[in-house]
Amino acid sequence: MGSHLCDRLVSAGNDVVCVDNFYTGDKRNITHLLTESNFELIRHDVTFPLYLEVDQIYNLACPASPVHYQYDPVQTTKTSVHGAINMLGLAKRTGATILQASTSEVYGDPEVHPQPEHYWGKVNPVGVRSCYDEGKRCAETLFFDYWRQHRVEIKVARIFNTYGPRMHPDDGRVVSNFIVQALQAEPLTVFGDGSQTRSFCYVDDLVEGLIRLMGSRTDFTGPVNLGNPGEFSMLELATEVIEQTGSRSATEFKPLPQDDPQQRRPDIDLAKNELGWEPAIPLTDGLTRTIDYFRRIL
Repeated sequence: MGSHLCDRLVSAGNDVVCVDNFYTGDKRNITHLLTESNFELIRHDVTFPLYLEVDQIYNLACPASPVHYQYDPVQTTKTSVHGAINMLGLAKRTGATILQASTSEVYGDPEVHPQPEHYWGKVNPVGVRSCYDEGKRCAETLFFDYWRQHRVEIKVARIFNTYGPRMHPDDGRVVSNFIVQALQAEPLTVFGDGSQTRSFCYVDDLVEGLIRLMGSRTDFTGPVNLGNPGEFSMLELATEVIEQTGSRSATEFKPLPQDDPQQRRPDIDLAKNELGWEPAIPLTDGLTRTIDYFRRIL
């Protein structure tokens, strides 16, 4: 997602400093930008302070796939919490507007459907997913405390499942998993009975939402849901991927992971009203583009 955001900001003529420790990112995703005069790359971990002069900060730091964020859960929490403190400190010093890439995971396994921003969620604070879920929730707390206490200008986006080109083949999220398995004629791994639902937003739509949120009126802080309200079961997604890839893969059922949400769909009325934003790319079209990308790289 960060590389696509950099593309948009650079093409619009902004001076962009990309900061990444490449824990889950791939330098090849931004190699094409290294020759641009208005783009810089710094290898840095946001759990340590950063000193720059900037006008806007997009804080996207944190592994987002369960496979990656559960690999080193302590570091995941540090990235969300220490990283937020360091980036908020930078925003406070420079007077920059700072946007937090929060997540639909703050809603946990929701009892309200679809999920509006005023819903507080149902999250297990001691489960295997809590390093990410509670880390992001704490980051939101820090953002609003810096806004109230230090008048830092903040924007908080709650991002629902996002997919598209440049995902890592071993990302561990369902879209990339299904596509890679289908292209390699392996069984598609479906957890549980496949009836659990998700909403999938194509990366270009998501980037447009982030940019609109950053440019929104000063007194609009969010949190605001950014995601595609189209809702699909895992079995429906598997069927679409198999059809589009022309694969003969079967589906293989495995036990549902701990605290895996049963349903997830954003209420995006606030984004429509405040940002004039809603997704334009349906899942079928986005999958076609994403499958084409994975065909090229595998």
